[in-house]
Amino acid sequence: MTSPHSASKARFLVLHDYGMGGTWWWVHARSAGEVLETFAEVEVVDGPDAVERANWDLDEVDIDEPAMPAGLDGLRAKRDAQRGRPGFGALAGRSIVRLRRRWDGDGGEPATFLLEVGSDGRRLRQVELADDGAALKSGPDDWPFNPPVVDLFDPEWADKEIHPDEFEAAWLRARHVDDEE
Repeated sequence: MTSPHSASKARFLVLHDYGMGGTWWWVHARSAGEVLETFAEVEVVDGPDAVERANWDLDEVDIDEPAMPAGLDGLRAKRDAQRGRPGFGALAGRSIVRLRRRWDGDGGEPATFLLEVGSDGRRLRQVELADDGAALKSGPDDWPFNPPVVDLFDPEWADKEIHPDEFEAAWLRARHVDDEE
């Protein structure tokens, strides 16, 4: 019998995008899925151009090593803490997930956001439902940046999933963010 640690590994370019920047590593693992299941809030960058351009000096780590470089160690600890909680990984591996998230303002107006995200956690479409009943829809062409906003392994998101019909109904009634009132 072969141990899972003896399976062959490939080199993956891994990014933790924290909004206005990111941290990068080369991670040797058995699959991209293993990387995502091991480290919270990361993405495996597999575009050939990006991988070819990633020739700068990055830490190279083996996924099975007990110690990780700064930054990646905290993302592994975060994932380890999530692993035993209900809902862990419940949304992972799906091509499209629709979610409801409340935002209480933080300096702006409170609203509820309905998000449609792809398997990489990036928004595909979004509906902002204001407390006054206004509904605005937007898509990738409306956002200057579209980093992953949802870690689909994170158990916090599992109970925020909504039915596709609820998202579509809100999408159809919402006006586009650039439309005049």
